[in-house]
Order: sequence, then structure tokens, then C-alpha cells
Amino acid sequence: MYEDEREALADRLARREGLSEPTVAAMKAVPRHEFVPDAGSDAYADRPLPIGDDQTISAPHMVAIMTELLDAGPGDRVLEIGTGCGYHAAVTAEVVGATNLFSVEFSSRLAERARETLERIGYGGISIEEGDGREGWPEGAPYDAAYFTCAVPEIPAAVIAQVTDGGTVLAPVGDGSQRLVRARIEGGTIAERETHGAVRFVTIRG
Repeated sequence: MYEDEREALADRLARREGLSEPTVAAMKAVPRHEFVPDAGSDAYADRPLPIGDDQTISAPHMVAIMTELLDAGPGDRVLEIGTGCGYHAAVTAEVVGATNLFSVEFSSRLAERARETLERIGYGGISIEEGDGREGWPEGAPYDAAYFTCAVPEIPAAVIAQVTDGGTVLAPVGDGSQRLVRARIEGGTIAERETHGAVRFVTIRG
């Protein structure tokens, strides 16, 4: 269902954003409509949609851009902060493998729904933990990369400490205006920091 819409969306994003083949393949593989069942074909409109609990599923272009910037590959262990409905986790899992994706969600209701959806459509290997994303997931560390699907005032030190040397942390950073920040980690601290434009995400809870 909706294969044509999904393909067309991924192809548009590939042209507009200059996406790599792994990112395009991941966007084509994951059925976004399964995560927002009430949306129908609108699931493939390039915009955020409500998922309940005052949260949203990110617009497809933002998921694609973040997947590209994370620059993870097969076998990389990745930490996601903010599972939401599980869509972004599934896209990342297409790139690195489901058993390499560890996701933390503050809302128990969203975490349980995400587990059910991911299991049903073939991504049951993704691990989801309920908790405060600012603490990361120490039991799964170290990670080759980490990303936030919610805005933080600054990248939390606990998450930085869980990323390997040379690894990447990607996060919307800012209290009022937000910027998408990609940080390279060395020795448990940020060694290099890049800004990739203005964004608007829900704020981390905890």
C-alpha cells in the first residue's frame, strides 16, 4: 500500500537534498503510513504530523537530512533519543541494522506503541527503553553515533560520554531558535561542531 507515493517522495527528496543511495533506499523501504495510520496517503506529504501525547512525527525531509548527516553505516551502533512513533528509528535501522539501534523514549505510551508497530512491520530488533533521554542509555554504550529527535539547550554530557572517539552526535540545539548541530566526539568531549541550518523540534522532556 502507498508504494508509489513512498517512491515518489523519496525520489523528490533525493533530487532536492542530494541524498546518498543508502539514505534514499532507507526512505523507500520504511512504510511511514504504518506509524500514522489515520493519515492515509497524507503520510507521504512532506510535513510533520501529530502522533499524540503532544508529539509529532518529523517531516520526511528532516528524517532524510538527519540520516544523511549522521553518516552511519552497516553495523554501527546508534543511540536515538526520542523514539516517538518509531519512524525515524526504522529509517536508521535500514542503514545500520535493527539490532544496532537503541532508542530512549520518555513517554511510556509512545514507547509501547512504537514497540508494537516496529515489531509488526519487521523492525522488532530495535531496542526501546523508557527514560530520560538526557541520560542516554549507558547499558548499551559505547555507540558509534547518537542523534536527538527533540531539541536540547545543549548536547547532554552523558550522551557525549557514551559515543566513541571519532563518533558523531546530531541534535537540534537551542531554547528559542534551534539549529541542527553535528558534533564530532573525541575523548568524551566535542572536538568539532558544525551547524546545519534552522530547525523546529519539540523540546526534550524529563
